Amino acid sequence: MVITMAEDSRLRSLIGNRQRIGLGGEGVLRTESRDKEALVMLDAAYDSGIRYYDSAPAYADSERYLGMFWRQHPERKKATFQTSKSAERYAAGAERNLEQTLRRLGRDHLGLWQIHDIRDDKDISQIEGPNGALRVFYNARETGIVKGIGVTGHYNPEILLHAVSSWDVDSVLLPVNIFELIFGGFLDKVIPAARERGIGVIGMKALGGGNYVIPEAGLVPETLIRFALSQDIDLLIVGCSTPGEAQMLAQLGRIHTPMEDDELSQLITNINNNLDKIQNNRTGPIIAYYRGIL
Repeated sequence: MVITMAEDSRLRSLIGNRQRIGLGGEGVLRTESRDKEALVMLDAAYDSGIRYYDSAPAYADSERYLGMFWRQHPERKKATFQTSKSAERYAAGAERNLEQTLRRLGRDHLGLWQIHDIRDDKDISQIEGPNGALRVFYNARETGIVKGIGVTGHYNPEILLHAVSSWDVDSVLLPVNIFELIFGGFLDKVIPAARERGIGVIGMKALGGGNYVIPEAGLVPETLIRFALSQDIDLLIVGCSTPGEAQMLAQLGRIHTPMEDDELSQLITNINNNLDKIQNNRTGPIIAYYRGIL
């Protein structure tokens, strides 16, 4: 059974297929000079049925690895949905990023181009300003160089809430993991606001960079991914380092069974019962490394 995407989001109409798993830009893709390992993992991901591929200029050699893979397999390139991002806040930098990204990926367009990692009011004012990057994103979509535009954030839910409430974007990429039930903001505020405007929702940080894989609390990768896929998201992206991880990710997308309320309650109980161990295994309180220490 393949759990499908929402019927009516902008992202759904862009991607075309309705699978809910995509390959994130982390893992082996966020390295340098590991061409062989990256290409082997990408081969396994494609053969396992993954067709959505995330990247960003900030992710080391990620775009270069993907571009190399697509050049070796042009028929596969045509069957995939490629995304990337730009963390530039001003127009000139964003334009340079897009040109460089397309060249590295060996593509004449992107499926989705995202404003990367917005964190504070300064980011907002720069991006929205007269020389800001936002107009470059709009123009790229209007001219067809990119099919859709999005925004990403993992630091401050209120900042991301402003973006999905005020900007004309097709998607939002945000953290979706069980600890976000504790932290609050992304799951209970940003996702509903995006849904109200038909904006597609992409989940990330499901494993918390490995920080949330805590077997003694019942938190194994399969459970964490099941939790994320049980939320109101169109798609979940997870970075992979090995062919086996890519194959497991694709398999979880095919066989996913939504997490029931009683199972979730038991999982939260397990976390609370093991909170001392979880904290003692780290340098302080539970770390949402992408937010800071809460």
